[in-house]
Amino acid sequence: MTDTPEYVPPRVWEWQAASGGRFANINRPVAGPTHDKPLPVGRHPIQLYSLGTPNGVKVTIMLEELLAAGHAGAEYDAWLIRIGEGDQFGSGFVAINPNSKIPAMVDHSGATPLRVFESGSILLYLAEKFGAFLPKDIAGRTECLNWLFWQVGSAPYIGGGFGHFYAYAPQKIEYAINRFAMEAKRQLDVLDRRLAECPYVAGDEYTIADMAIFPWYGGLVEGWLYNAAEFLSVQDYTHVKAWADRLSARPAVQRGRMVNRVNGEPASQLHERHDAGDFETRTQDKIAP
Repeated sequence: MTDTPEYVPPRVWEWQAASGGRFANINRPVAGPTHDKPLPVGRHPIQLYSLGTPNGVKVTIMLEELLAAGHAGAEYDAWLIRIGEGDQFGSGFVAINPNSKIPAMVDHSGATPLRVFESGSILLYLAEKFGAFLPKDIAGRTECLNWLFWQVGSAPYIGGGFGHFYAYAPQKIEYAINRFAMEAKRQLDVLDRRLAECPYVAGDEYTIADMAIFPWYGGLVEGWLYNAAEFLSVQDYTHVKAWADRLSARPAVQRGRMVNRVNGEPASQLHERHDAGDFETRTQDKIAP
């Protein structure tokens, strides 16, 4: 490998603030808030604080699917957390997620507000709260959770691994890209083999496992995640592509992808969502600059 000079790690690692890269201004080796900033609270019991990344989209898809299924109690306010500007380090956000990562949610429907953080935890919480998108029999539930936690455990290889070194790192490192591209393709193959057996990842039923996996692996094969479809030869994963096409056609999935989105066509961006009518009246193409 000749694309970068050899790096010899020091005996003791020290943080260098000027480490470069797209997220250098917000990366730091300590937790806790950097500034005082309370979070807004809307009129619905469920308050979501997020951004339209794959992890954020998991939750907005779930909420929109719940509403489409007739669960009126799933009405929610979605507030935009701009991670590039450090909103996740505000005191209010850190209070509901000490790890300063989106998405985070507060459910105000009980006597005491209940915080829920980590996308997988939020999906499971909502599924149990509303009795939806999670099989009730032990075999079906276990298979669903198998795949939910598969995605949670695999995501760092796709996001922090492949996505970071392929799309965001300040320099292209051949070894790192090869290492994580190989793992991304192996995971796509795992999913493709599973979807050759059944229409949804947990079996015959659409569940939170599909909602968790779709924004990552569906995004890769649909071409809107990292613009890496050609690089990863996603046409080889025919069962994943067919599954992703079916999910992409669901109206609730389409709405979920719009919430807290800050890139793409203005008509596809709904920075904040406070009412179902917002999809028609408050997308960025309808809001004066």
